[in-house]
Amino acid sequence: MSVSVRMTDDRNLDRLADDTAMGAVTLLVGDLDAMTAYYRDAVTLRVLAADGDRVVLGRGTTPVIVLRYSPELRHAAPRSAGLFHTAILFESREALAAAVYSVASHAPGTFTGSSDHLVSQAFYFDDPEDNGVELYWDRDRTEWSWTHGRIEMDTLFLDPNLFLQQNLTEEAIAEPVIGGASVGHVHLSVGDVASAREFYVERLGFATTAELGGSALFVSAGGYHHHMAMNTWRSAGAGRRSPALGLGRVDIVLPSNDELGSVAERMSHHGIQVRDDGQSVAFEDPWANAIRLTTAEVTG
Repeated sequence: MSVSVRMTDDRNLDRLADDTAMGAVTLLVGDLDAMTAYYRDAVTLRVLAADGDRVVLGRGTTPVIVLRYSPELRHAAPRSAGLFHTAILFESREALAAAVYSVASHAPGTFTGSSDHLVSQAFYFDDPEDNGVELYWDRDRTEWSWTHGRIEMDTLFLDPNLFLQQNLTEEAIAEPVIGGASVGHVHLSVGDVASAREFYVERLGFATTAELGGSALFVSAGGYHHHMAMNTWRSAGAGRRSPALGLGRVDIVLPSNDELGSVAERMSHHGIQVRDDGQSVAFEDPWANAIRLTTAEVTG
């Protein structure tokens, strides 16, 4: 499945800073113990903090997943907007192989597929509450190809057994936590791509990097292949979300307070209701997905 190129001119729009990055993804969960065990024991994240109904998991000092116990909520209705997957980026093929092997060992029934996307190699899973998870590694940017300002990506077969044979070491089996890990990108299910483009590109300030017909949009800052994506593959026509288990919030990390203030002003100018507490700026996209901007990876 190749990503098609569609010429749209983003040059005159306000842009997020090049060193914008993704922060932690917050999930609202019904079984805190099971979800903690999955991301800790299978995905190989570390518990960075645990406080009653909240668990923060990541690597080093970098939070990746925040779990909030929300027993009052139920699963969303089919074809609702929300999280498609959280994509966790590993620093090397060996580190990715270690994590994939760990999930295969601890939760083999959660594997849903694997692909070579030219810019990256990726493995896909569903966690115990059906939140999509991607584990991936990026090829060096010098190996990426761009055409008319659009990244060339594809969905090619990636043999998981061969990948493990070539990249998994005995040391990684014994100690699968290798190097750092972070949220590389977040992929959302939305109701329509046009509204997603208006919000995330024309208002928030990401740049379009790729489009897949009228069904998916990929956006980034600083020439990354994508920090966020939005698709309608199972949510076409979806409206605003009702409170439900699943996605709680997407965090985006900006490089400075000045940048944070500029984005807050820009969103307010576009009529977006913004909550600004002096350290972070929060708002909702057209489907009530909660977005928070910070200048540090705050997990509160």
